[in-house]
Amino acid sequence: MLDNWRNASFVRESVVTRNAKPLPRLSFFRLLGIAVFIVLLVALVAGGLLAVHELQHSRLQAREIAKYAGKLDYALTSEPSDAVRYPAHGPFDRRMGYTELPRFAERLRTRGFELAGQTRFSEPLIDYVDRGFFVPYREKAQAGFSLADCRDETLYRFRYPFNAYPDFAAVPERIALSLLFIENRDLLDETRPMLNPAVDWVRFGRAALGQLGRLIDVDLDAPGGSTLATQIEKYRHSPDGITANAREKLRQMVSASVRAYREGEKTLPVRRRLVLDYLNTVPLSAAANYGEVNGLGDGLWVWFGADFQEINTLLGQADATGETLKAQGRAMRQVLALMIAHRRPSYYLARGRDDLAQLTDSYLRLLAEAGVISPALSEAARAQPLVFRDHARDPALHPTSTGKGAGAVRARVAGLLDTALYGLDRIDAEVSATLNRQLQLAVSDYLERLSDPAFAAEQGLIGERMLGPATLGAVRYSFNLVERSPDGNRVRVQTDTTDQPLDINEGSKLELGSTAKLRVLTTYLEIVAELHGRYAPLDPEALRKVELSRRDSLSRWVVDYLASDAERSLPALLQAALERRFSASPDESFFTGGGLHTFGNFNRKDDDRSPTVREALQASINLPFVRLMREIVRHSMYQVPGSTAQLLEDSEDPRRAEYLARFADREGQTFLRRFWRKYQGRTPEEMRTMLLDGLRPSADRLTTVFRYLDPAAPPDALARFLGERLGDSQMSEARIAQLYARHAPEAFDLPDRGYVARLHPLELWLVGYRSAHPDATLSDALVASEDERQAVYRWLFRTRFKRAQDIRIDTILEVEAFLDIHRRWARLGYPFGHLVPSLATALGSSGDRPAALAELMGIIMNDGVRQPTTRIERIQFAADTPYEMRFARRVSEGERVMAPEVAAALRNALSEVVEGGTARRLAGAFALADGTVLTLGGKTGTGDNRIVLAGDRSGPALNRTATFVFYLGPRHYGTLTAYVLGPNAAGYRFTSALPVQILKSMGPVLLPYLETGTDTGCRAP
Repeated sequence: MLDNWRNASFVRESVVTRNAKPLPRLSFFRLLGIAVFIVLLVALVAGGLLAVHELQHSRLQAREIAKYAGKLDYALTSEPSDAVRYPAHGPFDRRMGYTELPRFAERLRTRGFELAGQTRFSEPLIDYVDRGFFVPYREKAQAGFSLADCRDETLYRFRYPFNAYPDFAAVPERIALSLLFIENRDLLDETRPMLNPAVDWVRFGRAALGQLGRLIDVDLDAPGGSTLATQIEKYRHSPDGITANAREKLRQMVSASVRAYREGEKTLPVRRRLVLDYLNTVPLSAAANYGEVNGLGDGLWVWFGADFQEINTLLGQADATGETLKAQGRAMRQVLALMIAHRRPSYYLARGRDDLAQLTDSYLRLLAEAGVISPALSEAARAQPLVFRDHARDPALHPTSTGKGAGAVRARVAGLLDTALYGLDRIDAEVSATLNRQLQLAVSDYLERLSDPAFAAEQGLIGERMLGPATLGAVRYSFNLVERSPDGNRVRVQTDTTDQPLDINEGSKLELGSTAKLRVLTTYLEIVAELHGRYAPLDPEALRKVELSRRDSLSRWVVDYLASDAERSLPALLQAALERRFSASPDESFFTGGGLHTFGNFNRKDDDRSPTVREALQASINLPFVRLMREIVRHSMYQVPGSTAQLLEDSEDPRRAEYLARFADREGQTFLRRFWRKYQGRTPEEMRTMLLDGLRPSADRLTTVFRYLDPAAPPDALARFLGERLGDSQMSEARIAQLYARHAPEAFDLPDRGYVARLHPLELWLVGYRSAHPDATLSDALVASEDERQAVYRWLFRTRFKRAQDIRIDTILEVEAFLDIHRRWARLGYPFGHLVPSLATALGSSGDRPAALAELMGIIMNDGVRQPTTRIERIQFAADTPYEMRFARRVSEGERVMAPEVAAALRNALSEVVEGGTARRLAGAFALADGTVLTLGGKTGTGDNRIVLAGDRSGPALNRTATFVFYLGPRHYGTLTAYVLGPNAAGYRFTSALPVQILKSMGPVLLPYLETGTDTGCRAP
């Protein structure tokens, strides 16, 4: 059979051979071309297969992009760096404060801080960013302002968004799958570990075809090609959070791709984080009384009033039945609605809510058909209405709580950065404060308990000149404790018991009574020290020849003392100054503030005394300090050679007219420049408020200023103005008409108006001029005021009606003297731009702030050196990001503002207030564990603040205060204030004995923190 198979094969082969035509001979080049074609075809098919594989698995992209992204690095250095690029736009970067970092840095450098750390980009990263791409790093989904105390315990923490998933595992599977079904279905495909999440090629192709179609039909609804990765890049970093053109889309895709491979070739962890970040940060428009809404958690709470944790619990469990299934359906509907609303949030979450509900129903059906959710859940969700929160009746407010100390620091940081508190909370910043949280809480808790009658009685606060059990609730308390050190004073406690945002320590203007005597005494001793420096080098014979004004009794006393046989050292002179005696008699009338006034002592038993200055301070006797203030005022009038007062004494000088013109111009410019600095940078409304706040309110004074600044205003405007400034007092129409006519623009010239208002006329003129010319410069004001400067001073030298002129002369001289006294006070921390030109300022009529009094005490404690009072130690921006920047408080050597001998004399005098004066109940009250008794000193003061009408102080009460400014041991000082606000203050009779007793009873709370040593105020008890 094998032979037959062979023979048959041979026959067939022979037949084929005989019948076959000869094959054509192929040339070499034709064969070569065929071979090349075959190779190209194979290569094309292979390339296509490789391309399809690459589009599916991204292996080549993973290798090359990861290698490139690894070079895009940065490092934190302790030196200033110019190798860094801060973002210029993008909602995320603006909200986090990253776009503002260069401005923040400049402001901090000029406000006492120095750079302690800054990032430096690698050269490849700089090149990458300079090409326009977004910096690749692991961004924070949740951040905000944090405030820590000196022991790194949290004082305040704001996180934005408020509600967020901590990690991917916390996201219910239904929510994650629903998001992927809508936006990016293959994103979490675990079979493709190196997938580039920035591009979904199927969606991208559809989007590209759609855009081509729109070239033909602009109304064509083209699908989008964005992935979650590019969407996040868009709403975080693109200008205004939108894709303006194809170039911007390309930037998003490149940036998202590089960011995805920043941590290596395998991207599944990154892709899971994309889902997490999208859910936590997706923009969902803005709501009234809340602001921007970002993230699913905040969106559910703000728009639907839904509890985020409850939503996650419901959707994290299997389908239930009955009411629970209804709740699951409602939760699913709300979640899905917000996922859809992201496409047009400002429309869907406002006027497009009906369209959103319909679109949500459609997707609920699709999700059920795709098996993402069960049909039962889909039906339950569609049966639930989409009910939005009523923001008018139920506003969405963050449940945050800020203590007064933390609030004061936040306000200070906002001022440093020139931003609002709303924006500050959303800045990625960490601040280290000087406050001690544990002590802050302990003091706050103690002060809050004082409203309990039983506790108040136990602390010794019930009794005469203290409190009554029935009135405890209305009394508020403020406490401020500072620890001094060679490089600055650190606030350890700042708290008050009011529930209002106002901080009494720093944000108030209160009449703090006799605490003003400390400022008067300080000015008095400083002047004595200045006179010592001027006259001590002279021998007794030369001193006897010194010519002084007969009214400058203070200079005369110093000269006479130095000319005597007494010890001539400054400490000896200061002690002698404290031993001078002044009458406490209330029988004398004082010309001050433009009229005659009388003053009384708190204790009538003091009326017949002539105590020393030291004794008057200890017992807080009023009249000696009124007389001491008068001496200071008169010294200020005559201290400058060629002053107004000295010129007036020589009424026969034939050169008067020529001198007057030069004098008026020179002095007028001096005061105008001073007033210009006072109001520089203020709006017209702010300037008017400052001017009026410096007045002692009365109908005539307020009206003359009002009619000058608003000459065309109608009478009803005057009535409203007086009602606001004089509290609840109501004036009749006849009285308003009388005031309106009496102070008409033509009724008074500028000097007369200044006299009536008890203001320097040029200050009144400048406020009017700046209000009318807000863009004017100082040069413009000097030119425009030439006639006014002459008019203000020329009338002083006319001889007709001499008595009336003398009264006006004394008034204007007193105003000028108080401008000089204010300069002295401001140098020592007085917080306001004006003093009431009246001897009553010695008793507190010009107002003060507890924190400002504490600053003065710090100067005294620090031997006359004014150290910065700090509440902020360090500020860190954008921690663990390419934009990180750190600032630390610049160590300052301080500024000497007081002679050390004056500071020592003041400390000694203040200690005697505790040892035998108005604060004597504190003597020996603070003893440390080792038996050491801390030295205390301070000044008490009681303020009864009322509206004064026509000199009558029985008008309506505004508030009552009792304050003790103190130093406590070698390192600590502060203030304690009790106060009642409003008309009910008239019913209280407590005095400064109240805060003194509170400080004493607070000893067990404070003592554990007062041990000697560095930064003891920050130690644990």
